[in-house]
Amino acid sequence: MTLKDLTDGGKGAMAEALAVLESAPDAPQTIGLLDAAYSAPRGRVIGITGPPGVGKSTLLGAVIPRLREVGQSVGVIAVDPSSRQTGGALLGDRLRLMTDPEDNGVFVRSMAARDRLGGLAELTVGGMLLMRAVYDTVLIETVGVGQSETDVAWVADTVVFCVQPGSGDSLQFMKSGIMEIPDIAVVTKADSETAQRTQADLRSAMSHQRRRDGWTVPILPVSAQKGTGVAPLIAALDRHGDWLDEAGRLEARRLTNAKLWFREALSTRFGREGVKRAEMLGCRMNLDRGDAPYERLADLAAAIVD
Repeated sequence: MTLKDLTDGGKGAMAEALAVLESAPDAPQTIGLLDAAYSAPRGRVIGITGPPGVGKSTLLGAVIPRLREVGQSVGVIAVDPSSRQTGGALLGDRLRLMTDPEDNGVFVRSMAARDRLGGLAELTVGGMLLMRAVYDTVLIETVGVGQSETDVAWVADTVVFCVQPGSGDSLQFMKSGIMEIPDIAVVTKADSETAQRTQADLRSAMSHQRRRDGWTVPILPVSAQKGTGVAPLIAALDRHGDWLDEAGRLEARRLTNAKLWFREALSTRFGREGVKRAEMLGCRMNLDRGDAPYERLADLAAAIVD
């Protein structure tokens, strides 16, 4: 399958490409397709993260129709907990998100987290690249695992962190490490006085964190079930997208994310000893602008195995 086949083939082509990605991730054709997609980004990528039960899926269910109303095509990756018996996703995409199966502008895929502790599935990066080359917006919902939920920053252009009212524990772990990740903070189920107090707690927590990039993180109340606050959230996503488009910020962020992912992929695949061996062989271990990341991984794999 070529990138043109993927972009012209609709839902069927995307489903086929993701199936091949899962069954034959190291096949030359797969590597070529992933690198072609990496070099031809079409859409923006939004990560939706937060602890379990906060209402991420409900929020997505409210956001998707708004994006479709303005003509945007949408790809969704919903990362689920894994079944211990099969290794597959415990929750299916049809149970998580109610979308119109006849709408060719929306594609939803569930992925199993398996042994990943960062809130993402191992294949999420590849799936994101394929969807980013096809759809106007790619939404990635993480599994929700607390302090380890940081990998989403490697794949998303904009990270939305969700907190539910009265979630003191969530605010504590945000203070302890995840607070620097969100570009937008959302208080879900925000139709109570408790929600107002949670917003105040969030502002207090964020006052201790200064963004080096100069972006001010908005804190928004949203009640997805009632539909309130969704429009301001969409507007905030657009503002952050516009801000990223200025001064080359989006390209710089994506290159930084790609470098972080590449280094992690090396460690995951080959371990510390494998990486050390590659360095001793004089292999270039970093990812530079213009590199084809999957081809480089394959070349390094060949060098380490030899």
